[in-house]
Amino acid sequence: MSFPLKWRVTLRVAVVCLTVCAWQTVSAGVFHEVKGIVKSVDKDSKTMVVKASDGTEHTIKWTDKTTVEGGKDVSEGVKEGAKVSVKYTEEAGEKTAVGVKHAGKTAADTVK
Repeated sequence: MSFPLKWRVTLRVAVVCLTVCAWQTVSAGVFHEVKGIVKSVDKDSKTMVVKASDGTEHTIKWTDKTTVEGGKDVSEGVKEGAKVSVKYTEEAGEKTAVGVKHAGKTAADTVK
């Protein structure tokens, strides 16, 4: 007993769709997030150091594709002392920012 042609084609299309969806999910990578205060910004190497509330420091690079709320370039939109939330990917121990959001007042503002 064999499936009618219509069912075989439908099954094959479903398998292809599921395979493509799974591949896109894996290739998109896993996103991480760190919230903290920007300790330093190096425009030459396109990196920033974010100190999290637990005291760990995260060196995160950015690319031309990295977004900052307000549509600014990262080098202009992120300043030392700013409270930020950084969404990033990590590959081979290197963190690359996908997006940066300001999380509140800067450390300097809270002292005033």
